[in-house]
Amino acid sequence: MTNTARTLHSYEPRSGHRLPHDPFNAIVGPRPIGWISTRSAEGTLNLAPYSFFNAFNYVPPIVGFASIGAKDTLANVQATGEFVWNLATRDLAEAMNQSCAAVPPEVDEFALAGLTPLASERVAPPRVAESPVTFECRCTQILQLQGADGVQVPTWLVLGEVVMIHIDTALLQDGVYDTATAGHILRAGGPADYFSVGPEQKFKMYRPR
Repeated sequence: MTNTARTLHSYEPRSGHRLPHDPFNAIVGPRPIGWISTRSAEGTLNLAPYSFFNAFNYVPPIVGFASIGAKDTLANVQATGEFVWNLATRDLAEAMNQSCAAVPPEVDEFALAGLTPLASERVAPPRVAESPVTFECRCTQILQLQGADGVQVPTWLVLGEVVMIHIDTALLQDGVYDTATAGHILRAGGPADYFSVGPEQKFKMYRPR
């Protein structure tokens, strides 16, 4: 039902939002966190969270994240064609936040955040040992984004096929993955807002037949 009495704040993004903080990230959210580990061609480890991340296909499973700016993670994937997604949970939130520090490429964020690199089975970049779910991925496409005017923007969408999945068996209830128990955290709007997922947010709704 349309509320004809509703007052709207409307704006063209290219002309500015006229608010204290851009609401776009808060509206498109909460968003899953792309906690991405990579290895440079020289062997240096990198770990960084990306707030623009999601799954895009079932078979084969494809995930992707957007690098706003040509960051170390992007350079490593371009050089090696591999990355790992690590689930960020509530008890790993502080470590995840530490890994987003702006540091030189030679700094190992695993060590910076006090995390343990765990060897992957199908790709060279390590997994975060403390993370209960990890996806080993091989890059399938890297796309530089562009606006409606056709002008490219300094953002790259990195897509990868998930070639190996690791799940803590404690999160499998009768063989079904239990998102609520896993304690996923999600990025929200504002400079510091996150949400956690728990049983209180869960409800069921089946598709119409």
